[in-house]
Amino acid sequence: MWFYFVLIIASLAIYWLRSRYSYWQKRGVPNLPAYFPFGNLQGILGQHMSALTKQSYEKLKSPGRKLAGIYFFTNPVAMVLDLEFVKDVLIKDFQYFHDRGLYFNEKDDPLMAHLLTLEGNKWKILRNKLAPTFTSGKMKMMFPVITAVAERFQQSLGAVVATGQDIEIKDFLARFTTDVIGTCAFGLECNSLADPKAKFREMGRSIFRQSPVLLMKMLFGLMFRDLARKMHMRVIRKDVGDFFMNAVRETVDHREKNNVVRNDFMDLLIKLKNAEPIEEGNTNQLNQLTFNEIAAQAFMFFVAGFETSSTAMTFCLYELARNQELQDKARKSVLDAVKVHGSMTYEAIYDMKYVENCINESLRKYPPIANNLRSVTNNYKVPETDIVLEKGCRVIIPIYAIHHDPEYYPDPEKYDPDRFDPDQVAQRHQMAFIPFGDGPRICIGMRFGMMQALVGMACLLQNFRFELAARTTVPLVIDPSNFIMGPKEGVWLHFEKI
Repeated sequence: MWFYFVLIIASLAIYWLRSRYSYWQKRGVPNLPAYFPFGNLQGILGQHMSALTKQSYEKLKSPGRKLAGIYFFTNPVAMVLDLEFVKDVLIKDFQYFHDRGLYFNEKDDPLMAHLLTLEGNKWKILRNKLAPTFTSGKMKMMFPVITAVAERFQQSLGAVVATGQDIEIKDFLARFTTDVIGTCAFGLECNSLADPKAKFREMGRSIFRQSPVLLMKMLFGLMFRDLARKMHMRVIRKDVGDFFMNAVRETVDHREKNNVVRNDFMDLLIKLKNAEPIEEGNTNQLNQLTFNEIAAQAFMFFVAGFETSSTAMTFCLYELARNQELQDKARKSVLDAVKVHGSMTYEAIYDMKYVENCINESLRKYPPIANNLRSVTNNYKVPETDIVLEKGCRVIIPIYAIHHDPEYYPDPEKYDPDRFDPDQVAQRHQMAFIPFGDGPRICIGMRFGMMQALVGMACLLQNFRFELAARTTVPLVIDPSNFIMGPKEGVWLHFEKI
C-alpha cells in the first residue's frame, strides 16, 4: 500500500518537474537544460551569481537572438541577450517591466519596503516623493558633510600608515562610507573610523555577515514570494531591524523637538513626513511619508550606500595598485583639479575626469550588482519575434556578462580607464554600461554614490601612494556568498605618505 502511494507521489513529482523544465522548449525559446533542484544555478553554493549568469549568457548568446530561457530552481527566467532588448525592458517598454519582483514583507519586515523593492503605483508615488532629494543641488548641499568625514578618513589612515603596517583597505573604506552615510542618512556621528567596533559599523557588518543565509532567503523569497510571506519570512535580522528603527525614531524626535536642521538626507525625509515642500519656492505638496516609510528609505540609503561605494573603491584601488602608471595618471588628475579650484571643492571633484574614468572602469569590471531583475506585469510580445512573455515571468539582465562581452569591450579582463573617454563611450551602445541600471528605475542614489567615491579616491590619491601587499590574492577571488560583488579575502595594500 505504502509502496504504491510513494510511487504515485514520485511519479507526479517527476511529471511536474519535467513540465517545469520544458517551459521554454514548449514556447520555442532557446534554453539550457536544467537539473533539480537548482535549475541552471547548480554552482550557487560555490560560485558568485555573476559567474553563473555569465556562463549561461556565453552559452546562449547568438547573433540576432534577443533572449533565451534559463531556470532558477524550478522557475523559468528569461535572460536578455541583446542590447536593444535591454533598452526595451529598461526604457522603451518600461510599463511592462516596472517591477523588480524582489521579495519584501511590509508587515513582518517593514525596513524592506523601500524604493528598491516596492512595486506598481506605490513605487511610483514614493519615487516621485524622493526624487527631489537626489538632485545635483541637494548633492552639493551634502558635499561639506562628505569632505569633513574624508578629512577624518585621511587622518585615521595616516596614523596606521605611519606604523608601516599593511592595510586591509575594504574594511577601512567601509568605515569611511559608514560614517558618511550614517551622518547623511541619520545625522549621527558613527565614529567607525575612530572605532572599528562602533555600533553602526557592527550593524553594517552583521547585515552582510549573514550573507549565505541571506542569499538563500532572498532567492527563496524571489521564487516563492507568496509562500515566504505566509511563512512570515524576514530578510533582516530582528536585532538589526530594531536597531535601525530606533535610530531613525530617536533622530526624528530629537530634530523635531529641538528644531535641528543639518541639510542632509534625514532633513529631507522629515520634510516629506510633514508634507513640506522639498524645493524652495515649490508649493506642490505630496502626501506625507509614514514613519515606517522614512525608516525603510533611510535603511536602504545606508545599506546600499556604504557597501556598494566601498566595494567600488576597493576594486579601483586594487587595480591602480597593480599599475603604478595608471595610479600616477589618476593622481595628476586630482592635483591638477585642486590647483585650478584652490581646494577639494564640489566643482573640483567633477573636473577629475580620469579618476571618474577609473571608477567607471571598476564598475564595468566589477559591477556591485551583477544582475538586474524585472517581473513582467502584463503579457508582452517580444519585438520582431513570436515570443510572448507571460505576466509574472521573471526577466534577468546579466550586467556582469554584458560588461565582460568582448563584442563591446575588447580584452574585457584588462583594466583600462581610457574605455570611458568620451570618444570611446560615443562608439558603444548606451546599454553596454549599466552598473546603476537605466530608465525610470535607475538607481536614485547614483549621484551620491559617485560623489562619495570621487571624494574618497581623490583624498587617497592626493595624500598617499600605494601598492599591493604580498598577502593580497592575485587575481582576486570573488566572495560567492554575497549578492554584492566583493573580494573574498579582502585587499591588502601598502601605503606611503606623499
